[in-house]
Amino acid sequence: MDFAALLLTLRLAITTTVVLSAVAVPLAWWISSQRGFVKAIVQTVVALPLVLPPTVIGFYLLVALGPLTPFGRVWIHLVGHPLAFSFAGLLIGSLLYSLPFAVQPLVAGFSAVDPGYAEAASALGVGPWRNFREVVLPMVRGSVLTAMVLTFTHTVGEFGVVLMLGGNIPGATRTLSISLYDQVQDFDYAAANRTAGLLLGVAVMALLVIYMLPHRRRAGRGDFVA
Repeated sequence: MDFAALLLTLRLAITTTVVLSAVAVPLAWWISSQRGFVKAIVQTVVALPLVLPPTVIGFYLLVALGPLTPFGRVWIHLVGHPLAFSFAGLLIGSLLYSLPFAVQPLVAGFSAVDPGYAEAASALGVGPWRNFREVVLPMVRGSVLTAMVLTFTHTVGEFGVVLMLGGNIPGATRTLSISLYDQVQDFDYAAANRTAGLLLGVAVMALLVIYMLPHRRRAGRGDFVA
């Protein structure tokens, strides 16, 4: 097992999940409350990683983050090295590539909330922020957990985007999926089997958590009524 790749993958997945959790909640709330063309444009941008090949996303990010763009030149001037082929570059790529997996479950959750609850709270004098935090958000906690689990798991399994942006630098940008590719290329099938088994186990556990959520919610309601 490539433990350096494992630690880097966990660091990337945890950081991506934390950042996207903070970004996706307000973005999904805004999408669920809007109508019209602007909403469609935002949803299209958010969902693009679902249909674009990862290498396409990685290529455009590699160009955008490189020294030929103003942003890339400013970054190099500030930190002394390009954003590409670094952990920061991997993080930006992961944030964009996993964005729909964080946003879409939340949009579905917010869209399913009866607006009457928020309206009743507003009629009682509850402010917008408190209304959202104490009335709306608790109703979509299952969607929040689903979004976090999907984001974490999707980041753990990323390959094309991280390879394009980070290359294959041991201890710096080599993730588990890239390590697995290297092990297969080296015909080290025993190590590849261990790495693939770990990735498979993470995916299975994530899906079990997600698919168990409705059962827990139904059981909770039943216990409360009883």
